[in-house]
Amino acid sequence: MTVKQFACKASEVPHEAAKIVPFGKFSIGIFKLNDGYHALLNICPHRGAALCEGPVCGTTKTTDAREFVYEREGELIRCAWHGWEFDIRTGEFLVDPAIRARRFPVTLEGDDIFIHV
Repeated sequence: MTVKQFACKASEVPHEAAKIVPFGKFSIGIFKLNDGYHALLNICPHRGAALCEGPVCGTTKTTDAREFVYEREGELIRCAWHGWEFDIRTGEFLVDPAIRARRFPVTLEGDDIFIHV
C-alpha cells in the first residue's frame, strides 16, 4: 500500500537541478523534466552519497565515428562523489541497468507535488 505525501510546490522545482525535500531520516530529490516531475531517493546506491545534489546533465552518445555527440541533456543525475550517472526517469545506472537509484511515483495536483511512498 502506498501513501501520498506532499513534497513541495511545482513552482519551487528548478529546471536544471533537484528540489531536495526532507522525508523522515532521508531526503528525496524532485526533478522537472520535459515530460513532468520525477522523484529519486537522495542516496546513491554506490556509496551512499547525496545523489540528487549532484549535477543534472546529459551524456555522450555511442557513435561509429571519432566524434563526441552530446545527448539526453537534463535527463541524468551525476553523483558528485564518483560520477556515477543515473536516469532521472527510471533510476537506472547508465553502465549497469541492474543497479538503480530508488524512485518514487509523483503526482501533480494544481501546484502541489505529491510523492507516493
